[in-house]
Amino acid sequence: MSIIFHIDVNSAFLSWTAVKLLKEGYPQDIREIPAIVGGDRDSRHGIVVAKSIPAKRYGIETAEPVAAAIRKCPNLVIVPPEHHYYSQQSRMLMSYLSSVCPVIEQVSIDECYMLFDPIQDRFESPEAAAYYIKDHVREKFGFTVNVGISDRKVLAKMASDFEKPDKVHTLYANEISEKMWPLAVGDLFMCGKSAAAKLMQMGIRTIGDLAQSDRSVIESWLKSHGGMLWCFANGIDDSTVKTEREEVKGVGNSTTLAVDITKAKDAYPVLKQLCESVSNRLKRKEFRANSICVEIKYSDFHSESHQKAMPTASCETLDLYREAILLFDELWNGKPLRLLGVRTTKLEHVDEPQQMNLFEFQKQIEENERIKVLDEKRRKVDAAMNQINSKYGDGVLRKGTK
Repeated sequence: MSIIFHIDVNSAFLSWTAVKLLKEGYPQDIREIPAIVGGDRDSRHGIVVAKSIPAKRYGIETAEPVAAAIRKCPNLVIVPPEHHYYSQQSRMLMSYLSSVCPVIEQVSIDECYMLFDPIQDRFESPEAAAYYIKDHVREKFGFTVNVGISDRKVLAKMASDFEKPDKVHTLYANEISEKMWPLAVGDLFMCGKSAAAKLMQMGIRTIGDLAQSDRSVIESWLKSHGGMLWCFANGIDDSTVKTEREEVKGVGNSTTLAVDITKAKDAYPVLKQLCESVSNRLKRKEFRANSICVEIKYSDFHSESHQKAMPTASCETLDLYREAILLFDELWNGKPLRLLGVRTTKLEHVDEPQQMNLFEFQKQIEENERIKVLDEKRRKVDAAMNQINSKYGDGVLRKGTK
């Protein structure tokens, strides 16, 4: 069986922000002090996107309101997120990892799977290769990663979540009873708070309890999701590492939300980030999309999706986001959401000529011009704000809200 690595940046947004601040002369490494990325101290709005280990010791949790985090730690350092910069860091990391081994599957902005088999002749062992990757990432980029090693993807993922930061861990199938089964059931990959609560009601407190339970009973409580969790608890996972080159029919991305979303205004920024990710991948592949699909999963694990044709084939974030919002608004019934996804299909190469519906031609031109003017205004405002904030300090000038 193949050996698989799961490589995960330690507290990615906070680590990437820390590296940037240090390069700009900031006097402290925010990874070593109580600090978070996300929200605004003055308004106390927003949520914690990422936290340092010292902040975690105060009981600060990802996705909790910034106001609550400040109450726990009044001297908390708060830094706003910079998603464009994070995308740059992600691209650099994945480019480097691809140079080590071409068989990688990126699954989010800060994590990927890598197949060890193609590079096994270069290293004494999988552990030696993992340490080489981990150490070179730290030396080259200034941030750290954890590397999980296993013969199953789900176990490699679990292993990378063991002790952090800057660690290498193994979790082979023959090690799960020792290393994984004693863990709390909520620590199992894909076991959210709702599922963990239901399992606790059944008297299942550890991953081992789940693994040794009757699968049919678990499925009677949690349906197909329960069956998946039971398989993961037993280390059952036959999925393989899929490279980017294998993705020819569609490009997409999804995210399981840290907390359930109950308001559309909270879903829109997530959809935009997903569209940015999909746009970047389409551009790397030199594709445009003719169709877009939005998927949602409710807190009860019921999934739905809608798709539509794009007005014109595109790989631009704003085009994808505009259509994704329309799909989301017609799809969502208002119940709590735990997952959002965006997928594009019917791809064409960017060099292919585009056809335009003649009846929509003038309308599209007018709409594109309107968006172009608005985008140009936004760019000028953002550039002016960045210049002022760079000169006088972050947060001196902020956009107003209604």
